[in-house]
Amino acid sequence: MFRASFEPWDMPVPKLKSSKKALRQARTRTTRNRAQRSALRTALKRVRDAKTADAATKAYTAAVRLLDRGARKGLLHRNNAARHKGQLAAAVKKLG
Repeated sequence: MFRASFEPWDMPVPKLKSSKKALRQARTRTTRNRAQRSALRTALKRVRDAKTADAATKAYTAAVRLLDRGARKGLLHRNNAARHKGQLAAAVKKLG
Protein backbone atom coordinates (compact mmCIF):
# COMPACT_ATOMS: atom_id res chain seq x y z
CA MET A 1 0.00 0.00 0.00
CA PHE A 2 1.19 3.51 -0.79
CA ARG A 3 2.26 5.57 2.18
CA ALA A 4 1.80 9.31 2.09
CA SER A 5 5.05 10.13 3.86
CA PHE A 6 8.62 8.97 3.76
CA GLU A 7 9.45 8.41 7.38
CA PRO A 8 12.44 6.33 8.51
CA TRP A 9 10.22 3.62 9.91
CA ASP A 10 8.18 3.32 6.69
CA MET A 11 10.73 1.32 4.72
CA PRO A 12 14.01 -0.50 5.14
CA VAL A 13 17.21 1.49 4.81
CA PRO A 14 18.83 0.91 1.41
CA LYS A 15 22.37 -0.41 1.47
CA LEU A 16 23.41 -0.04 -2.15
CA LYS A 17 24.47 3.31 -3.52
CA SER A 18 22.03 3.02 -6.42
CA SER A 19 19.20 2.15 -4.04
CA LYS A 20 19.96 5.21 -1.93
CA LYS A 21 19.84 7.40 -5.02
CA ALA A 22 16.58 5.77 -6.15
CA LEU A 23 15.07 6.54 -2.74
CA ARG A 24 16.16 10.18 -2.99
CA GLN A 25 14.67 10.44 -6.47
CA ALA A 26 11.41 8.82 -5.37
CA ARG A 27 11.10 11.28 -2.47
CA THR A 28 11.66 14.23 -4.79
CA ARG A 29 9.18 12.97 -7.38
CA THR A 30 6.55 12.14 -4.77
CA THR A 31 6.79 15.60 -3.25
CA ARG A 32 6.58 17.28 -6.66
CA ASN A 33 3.70 15.10 -7.87
CA ARG A 34 1.75 15.62 -4.66
CA ALA A 35 2.04 19.41 -4.97
CA GLN A 36 1.08 19.41 -8.65
CA ARG A 37 -1.85 17.05 -8.09
CA SER A 38 -3.10 19.26 -5.26
CA ALA A 39 -2.87 22.39 -7.42
CA LEU A 40 -4.72 20.59 -10.20
CA ARG A 41 -7.52 19.45 -7.89
CA THR A 42 -7.85 22.97 -6.50
CA ALA A 43 -8.13 24.40 -10.02
CA LEU A 44 -10.86 21.89 -10.91
CA LYS A 45 -12.73 22.77 -7.72
CA ARG A 46 -12.54 26.48 -8.54
CA VAL A 47 -14.22 25.87 -11.89
CA ARG A 48 -17.00 23.79 -10.33
CA ASP A 49 -17.58 26.28 -7.51
CA ALA A 50 -17.62 29.40 -9.71
CA LYS A 51 -20.78 31.46 -9.34
CA THR A 52 -20.61 33.55 -12.52
CA ALA A 53 -19.85 32.62 -16.11
CA ASP A 54 -16.94 35.07 -16.23
CA ALA A 55 -15.30 33.60 -13.13
CA ALA A 56 -15.90 30.09 -14.44
CA THR A 57 -14.28 30.92 -17.78
CA LYS A 58 -11.17 32.34 -16.11
CA ALA A 59 -10.93 29.35 -13.80
CA TYR A 60 -11.49 27.02 -16.75
CA THR A 61 -8.56 28.42 -18.73
CA ALA A 62 -6.27 27.97 -15.71
CA ALA A 63 -7.54 24.44 -15.14
CA VAL A 64 -7.07 23.46 -18.78
CA ARG A 65 -3.49 24.68 -18.66
CA LEU A 66 -2.81 22.53 -15.59
CA LEU A 67 -4.62 19.52 -17.06
CA ASP A 68 -2.61 19.69 -20.29
CA ARG A 69 0.63 20.06 -18.40
CA GLY A 70 -0.25 17.19 -16.08
CA ALA A 71 -1.06 14.95 -19.03
CA ARG A 72 2.16 15.93 -20.79
CA LYS A 73 4.28 15.28 -17.69
CA GLY A 74 2.61 11.97 -16.85
CA LEU A 75 0.79 13.19 -13.75
CA LEU A 76 -2.45 11.85 -15.20
CA HIS A 77 -3.46 9.99 -18.34
CA ARG A 78 -4.25 12.07 -21.41
CA ASN A 79 -7.73 10.55 -21.70
CA ASN A 80 -8.36 11.45 -18.06
CA ALA A 81 -7.32 15.04 -18.78
CA ALA A 82 -9.54 15.14 -21.87
CA ARG A 83 -12.50 13.82 -19.88
CA HIS A 84 -12.02 16.47 -17.19
CA LYS A 85 -11.73 19.22 -19.80
CA GLY A 86 -14.97 18.12 -21.44
CA GLN A 87 -16.86 17.93 -18.16
CA LEU A 88 -15.57 21.33 -17.08
CA ALA A 89 -16.44 22.87 -20.45
CA ALA A 90 -20.00 21.57 -20.08
CA ALA A 91 -20.20 23.05 -16.57
CA VAL A 92 -18.97 26.45 -17.81
CA LYS A 93 -21.41 26.38 -20.73
CA LYS A 94 -24.26 25.59 -18.35
CA LEU A 95 -23.47 28.73 -16.31
CA GLY A 96 -23.52 31.16 -19.16
